[in-house]
Amino acid sequence: MSRRYDWLVVGAGFTGAVVAERLARGLDQRVLVIDRRDHVGGNAHDRRDEGGRLIHPYGPHVFHTNSDRIFDYLSRFTAWRPYEHRVQGWIDGRLVPLPFNLTSLRMLFPEATAARLSERLVRAFGRDARPTIHDLRAAADDPDLRRVADYVFDKVFASYSARQWGVPVADLDPAVLARAPVVVGHDDRYFTDRHQAMPRDGYSALFARLLDHPNIHVSLNTAMAEVEPTTWTRMVYCGPLDDYFGRSAGALPYRSVRFAHRAVDVRDGLPVGTVNHPQAPDFTRVTDFRHLTREARATTALVTEYPMAHVPSVTEPHYPVLSEASGRLADEYRTMGRSLAGRVWFAGRLADFRYYNMDQAVGRALSLVEKTLAPAVMGAAA
Repeated sequence: MSRRYDWLVVGAGFTGAVVAERLARGLDQRVLVIDRRDHVGGNAHDRRDEGGRLIHPYGPHVFHTNSDRIFDYLSRFTAWRPYEHRVQGWIDGRLVPLPFNLTSLRMLFPEATAARLSERLVRAFGRDARPTIHDLRAAADDPDLRRVADYVFDKVFASYSARQWGVPVADLDPAVLARAPVVVGHDDRYFTDRHQAMPRDGYSALFARLLDHPNIHVSLNTAMAEVEPTTWTRMVYCGPLDDYFGRSAGALPYRSVRFAHRAVDVRDGLPVGTVNHPQAPDFTRVTDFRHLTREARATTALVTEYPMAHVPSVTEPHYPVLSEASGRLADEYRTMGRSLAGRVWFAGRLADFRYYNMDQAVGRALSLVEKTLAPAVMGAAA
C-alpha cells in the first residue's frame, strides 16, 4: 500500500462503496477501500452455498425504495428482477400475514368480532391506511382499537422485539415501535415502496461493478490500523462509531445475529419469503431464499436467525440498539468526531449509529459526497 491515495474509505458496504464510486468516477479521486472481512458488500453480501444455491449469509436483503434518484443510480450497476416480499407470522398455531392486516384479524378472531374490529379500523383510519400501534393506542376512548393495538403488541411485537434487540420493549426508542403498522386492508406485501426488486445477478455482482474503476483499489482482510496514515489524505469511516475512538467513552450497544443455514427439499420450504416466529423462545424468523432468488431447484436454502449480544472483535455488529442512553453516548462520540472535521467523515449505519435500510445507506452516501465531500475536493483544488 505504498501508493498515495486521496481518500481512505473504511468499510465496503453500501455507504462505503457508493462513496468510493462517486469520489473515483465523479471527482477523479484516488480511493483506497478497505474491509476487515474477506468480501465486499457488508451484510448485503451474497454467495453460492455448497449446493450452488444463492444465499444471503447475513440474512435476507430485499431492496425497496420510493426514491427514483437512488433506484436510477443503482441501476447503472445492475439490472433488476421485480420482487415483492411477503412475510407470515406463526401466531397461536396459525400462519397469518404480516404486517398484521384485516386478513390476519379474520384468521385469529371469531368471525363476528373480526368483522366489528375491521369496521372500527376502517371508520377510524380509512381503508388501506397503515396506522402504528401508537396510533391505535392514542384512540383511548375506543376500546375496540385499543384491543387490536394490545393484541398486536403482545402477540406480534413485544416478545419478538425483546429478542431482536436484547432489551425490554419499554426501553426501546419509540421509532422502533413506529415500524409496527396495522394494515387496514388486505394488502399482504411487506413493503409498499414504489420500487421493489432484487439485483438480477445478486448483490455481490452489484458491488463488484460499483467498485470496478481504475481509481479504486480494494483491500480485503484489512483493518484500519494496518493502513499507514501517510498513504491517504482524507477518510470516510463506515465502521462502528465507538471503535474509531477505542470505545474511550464506553461501548455503544449493537446487536448481533447468529445465522443457521440449512438446505431442505423444496417441498419442505416456506410458503412465503420469510416466516416470523414472535412466540418462539430463542429465534425470530426463518427465510426461504428460493422466493428471493427465484431459482428453480429440487432443494432450497433456509436461514434461521438467532439474535444475540454483540461482543466487539468477536461478533459482527448488525443493528444499533437505539435508546435514550445510547443516543447520549453516540452524541458524545459525535462531538469527538467534530474535532476531525475536514479530514475524517463518519457515515453509514454503524458510524452514524442509526438504523438505515439499504436505500437509506445509499442516499446517505450520495448526499455526503454531493453536499460535503465534493465541495471539500473542489476547495482543495482551487
